[in-house]
Amino acid sequence: MTQTHAQASSAPVSAGVPMLQLKVKVLRFDPEKDKKAYWTTYDVEAQPGDRVLDVINHIKWYLEPSLTFRRSCMHGICGSDAMLINGRNRLACKTLVRDVAKSGGTITVEPIRGLKVEKDLLVDMEPFFDSYKAIMPYFINESPAPAAERIQSEEEAERMAHSSNCILCACCTTSCPIFWVNGSYLGPAAIVQAHRFIFDSRDEATQQRLGIMNQNTGVWRCRTAYNCTEACPRDIPITQLIEEVKRAVMYGQA
Repeated sequence: MTQTHAQASSAPVSAGVPMLQLKVKVLRFDPEKDKKAYWTTYDVEAQPGDRVLDVINHIKWYLEPSLTFRRSCMHGICGSDAMLINGRNRLACKTLVRDVAKSGGTITVEPIRGLKVEKDLLVDMEPFFDSYKAIMPYFINESPAPAAERIQSEEEAERMAHSSNCILCACCTTSCPIFWVNGSYLGPAAIVQAHRFIFDSRDEATQQRLGIMNQNTGVWRCRTAYNCTEACPRDIPITQLIEEVKRAVMYGQA
């Protein structure tokens, strides 16, 4: 079933900026009344520099108040608004309209895959965060605390620089075909978080985390499809980091 809603403007018009006429197709689902998901199409007017999140906000605020999704900071920091936009995992707040559609074009928006849909674009993130918790994502050091801070060299800090940039948006994990078919796989995001601590020279739980990575739910499930790297909105070289963790597991040290 497809429903269509009339045109509206998604943002205040800036002088001299051409407006784009768009169709926004949203995959909707309400478990209280729907047996399966269905597409609803909204006719929206937007500026090229609007974000997809601006468009979705407008639909919720002015056309369809029941539309459900997550968003928070709106600046690509919190990772709340991961969605499947035109078939690709993206953050709606970092995706500009001009990058996904031309005037007269269509933008499709769906929930990220591999996690239970609670309603519309809102998914149950608990399995994702259970995997995150499983890798012990916190600093462990039982040695007596020094008088000052625990010092790292620039080279040591650089080893975990990429993995420290993860915002837990789940774009990478929910783009992974292994995760789609095997929910027990920890997934790329959890491995990236493990990398951040495994390669932290100040942390003393490296062997424990390598043991977790060596389990059948860990790094060996990865088939190097590169979906995760392509999906990451922070440009983290995820596949490379997973390979680094694999080598650390093989050689028993970071």
